[in-house]
Amino acid sequence: MLESKNITMRFGQKTAVDGVTTTLIPGHVYALLGPNGSGKTTWMKLATGLLKPASGEILWNGAPVGIESRREIAYMSTEPYFYTWMTVQDVGKYYDDFFEDFDPARYADLLSRMELTPELKTRNLSSGMMAKLKIAVTLARRAKVYLLDEPFNGIDLIARDEIARTIIETAGKEAILVLSSHLIEELEALADHAIFFREGKLILDCDLEEMRSDSGESMAERYRALYARKEVI
Repeated sequence: MLESKNITMRFGQKTAVDGVTTTLIPGHVYALLGPNGSGKTTWMKLATGLLKPASGEILWNGAPVGIESRREIAYMSTEPYFYTWMTVQDVGKYYDDFFEDFDPARYADLLSRMELTPELKTRNLSSGMMAKLKIAVTLARRAKVYLLDEPFNGIDLIARDEIARTIIETAGKEAILVLSSHLIEELEALADHAIFFREGKLILDCDLEEMRSDSGESMAERYRALYARKEVI
């Protein structure tokens, strides 16, 4: 389990994450939702151990996240993080040096599915191609938790469907998969749980099938209701 217990994170006078408590269970796909600046990315970085909270704690299988948990938690950030001199092949070698769970054969297969060739220079990639590369190298790790921040950014509509299938198939049924995106409709068919943030607070954590059964709302409809009316449910 990945447990967030009353986590708070501040940057100067701004509270980016405010008392967030939630538990993520293996075998589920979580949609992490909210407007820009709502705390989603900060929470992901806390969950990987890249940031340390001002208060509260995040536990992976009962132990605080940190160096050890990074062996099992794979994170894809929105920022570009490859050296400009690298080729796509170099990116794989770079990850292989750092992560014991990196699988070069799986990376090669993912590159093929993403229609990326090993000799391409990262500095020449379009935004969509860079997004595909980040997804491929992250999923090439045989991790137990995958945190993907805005994985569909820059990817055209037709390619998104295939990439969404690739993400679900590659992550597997035993992992925790967290997807943060403003493309709510894209996540609707992928996620079985939704976690809604606003102004650093977790305002709703729900099972999507139960929500649809109880209220008749889709995830997109609930998103519009929550953020259009600023209503806390």
